[in-house]
Amino acid sequence: MEGKAGSEPGLVRRLTLTHAVLYGVGVTIGAGIYVLVGVAAGRSGMYAPLGFLVAAIAMGLTAASFAELGTRMPVSASEAAYVEAAFRHRWLTIAMGLLVVATATISAATIAAGSVGYIGVFVPLPPHWIIIGVVLSMGAVSCLATTQSIMFAGVMTVIEVSGLALIIAAGAGLGGEAVARLPEMIPPAFDGAAWAALGGTTLIAVFAFIGFEHLVNIAEELREPSRTLPRALFITLGVTAVLYILVIWISVVAVPPAELARSPAPLALVFQRLTGLPLFYMSLIAVVATLNGIVVHMIMIARVLYGLANQGNLPKHLTRVHPATRTPIVATSYAIVTILILTIAVPLDGLAELAAQGTLVIFAAVNLALIVIKARNERAPAGVFPCPRWMPYAGLISSTLVLLVSWLS
Repeated sequence: MEGKAGSEPGLVRRLTLTHAVLYGVGVTIGAGIYVLVGVAAGRSGMYAPLGFLVAAIAMGLTAASFAELGTRMPVSASEAAYVEAAFRHRWLTIAMGLLVVATATISAATIAAGSVGYIGVFVPLPPHWIIIGVVLSMGAVSCLATTQSIMFAGVMTVIEVSGLALIIAAGAGLGGEAVARLPEMIPPAFDGAAWAALGGTTLIAVFAFIGFEHLVNIAEELREPSRTLPRALFITLGVTAVLYILVIWISVVAVPPAELARSPAPLALVFQRLTGLPLFYMSLIAVVATLNGIVVHMIMIARVLYGLANQGNLPKHLTRVHPATRTPIVATSYAIVTILILTIAVPLDGLAELAAQGTLVIFAAVNLALIVIKARNERAPAGVFPCPRWMPYAGLISSTLVLLVSWLS
């Protein structure tokens, strides 16, 4: 929102549907398939695509809850605002906001750690120096004006989606083999170990879908959020799900899953195996994808910190906005430093699982918040996306079940 005369400058509604979709697809794809395809294949082999399908269904049930709540309350630190509106406990609001920040910070650190394998193809430096360079340079981009940083991310999004499209196009050469092997995606009914492995892959797949929900945290900067936000959420989730399932299936058919799991640049290996071209081309696209994921996470983290502070739940200095770029510069600086420390200190696998579990807790809380708000029969403002009453219950159940399976597997 525009700052009032004589007051501190605020955020500005500049972002269109195109901006929003580019942001949503960028934060989701950059955070997922390029980094974790090898981890997913190593956990459950040919069953990995089914884990992505289960995760997509669970995410879709929750997307409608985000669409309604996001159009009811188009503000930064959105999840915290939803919890506040439903339960009216300040401590719970702060806890939810900090959980969102922590999960997004872990996600960005996971992407930064995963970028090392791809960037190392071009830059023969020790991993920690690559991480430092990546995080600081992307931090500088995230400090630009929001339209500039998101358009930068948007160009990178087009490049990373093109990379996945190249994998799919090259995979068409597998012809009937990819179709004939589809039954291998389903584990035997009574194979407990296989289903447990699939549960672990579903958790990794949840991490790969993290991002679409972050659209609600730029709602305060969207033009016409009541129309733009629901469209952006569903377009982002749909495009991502189709790309992921096709790419992961082509990957495990083209390259043995154990070999994928050992590769530091798994999609580059798939591309090489399918086309005979060197690792260079797909590794370059993967570098763009992972850098993009870091930028868009930094943008989101800063907006949540800004929103929490603007609501009076965190120190006021976090609301400080740069007078020229109109971005929350102090909050962005905190995000950069925390991501850098976490990336260097914690292994990739552990980061991804923590981020996915935190996201599922957030999803459960958001669905529960909408259930409570609807139970009060409060009249929704004009233009709010109408989520059917059964959907938040389904979203709550699915998020909780996946979380329980992840703890048991």
